[in-house]
Amino acid sequence: MTDMIPFIDLQAQRARIKDRMDAAVMKVLDEGRYILGPEVGELETRLAEFAGMGRALSCANGTDAILIPLMAWGIGRGDAVFVPSFTFAASAEVVVLAGASPVFVDIDPETYNMSPESLAAAIADVKAKGELTPKAVIAVDLFGQPADYPALEPIAREHGLKLVSDCAQAYGSTLGGKASLNWADALTVSFYPAKPLGAYGDAGAVLCKDDALFDTMKSVRVHGEGASRYEYARIGINSRLDTIQAAILLAKLDVFAEEIQMRQRVADAYNSRLGNAVKTPKVIDGAQSTWAQYTIEVDDRDGFRAHLAEQGVPTAIYYPIPLHLHAPYASYPVAPGGLPVTEAAAGRVVSLPMHPDMPEGDIDRVVAAVTGFRG
Repeated sequence: MTDMIPFIDLQAQRARIKDRMDAAVMKVLDEGRYILGPEVGELETRLAEFAGMGRALSCANGTDAILIPLMAWGIGRGDAVFVPSFTFAASAEVVVLAGASPVFVDIDPETYNMSPESLAAAIADVKAKGELTPKAVIAVDLFGQPADYPALEPIAREHGLKLVSDCAQAYGSTLGGKASLNWADALTVSFYPAKPLGAYGDAGAVLCKDDALFDTMKSVRVHGEGASRYEYARIGINSRLDTIQAAILLAKLDVFAEEIQMRQRVADAYNSRLGNAVKTPKVIDGAQSTWAQYTIEVDDRDGFRAHLAEQGVPTAIYYPIPLHLHAPYASYPVAPGGLPVTEAAAGRVVSLPMHPDMPEGDIDRVVAAVTGFRG
């Protein structure tokens, strides 16, 4: 077999910014403030500045980032939270952990993000049945691009629902030049190492525009802490961010805007050279994607992946089984008419290598392997 090119090359990025990264980590080690040190506060300030609005609260991981606002809003038993099924488990997992019920919604066939039409139908269905109280919508910004917030927000507001942008894969993306927080009540981020802005371990953040919500989430993040360290105002969790991860993220933020454009370079090359060989990604009008993944559709996925592997090109599937078809989630409601677009996409999508440091030679190999497939 031909040597595989990297699917994501984190070491190439490290080589490019090694000096600033090493200096940032050594500063934390020398100062010894390992939990919620000064770099954490600086990171929170800069995350909000990069988004162009709101306030940022760091936390231990991207899953907690979604759970924290749900807890702050008091969402729990008997409540319904509307989520796509074509996503990572965390998007629905947190709803169950909060004590509420996820209601699975279908996706748009072009962007793979939440379908406004399916959302509206799901809300109406839940209200008609009267068994659950609609409380929130979690729209996932899948593969790096924002969901259709100008369409989703009016639906959420009409029914008095909170709107969360699960921006785990898409922090730094914009729609009409604005972050999704422009429409959402909260924007949640994962800094898992493979994300476009990734730490060297687990880390996360949640951004919001409401000061009262921010203060409540800050309490939830540290065991429900009240006015003093050992006074508790509510039930909380332990989700503090390690200072070393904050320092690493600060160093990466210095080059993040440039890296989004570097990822766009790779996406543009794919878009222009793959032609009609596969179904290439569709980005919503006016959006800048962070290109967390470059995801295409093919008919014979197994044969396609085997062919690319023979050419030294790795692939990945996000997500082969929609959440509503997994045993732990099978008992929860789905939108009227089921989720046919979700189920169809899950059997056809495949992601190609994508990272900001991808050399032209690797792009050439991917293009040649894709266009050379005769399935």
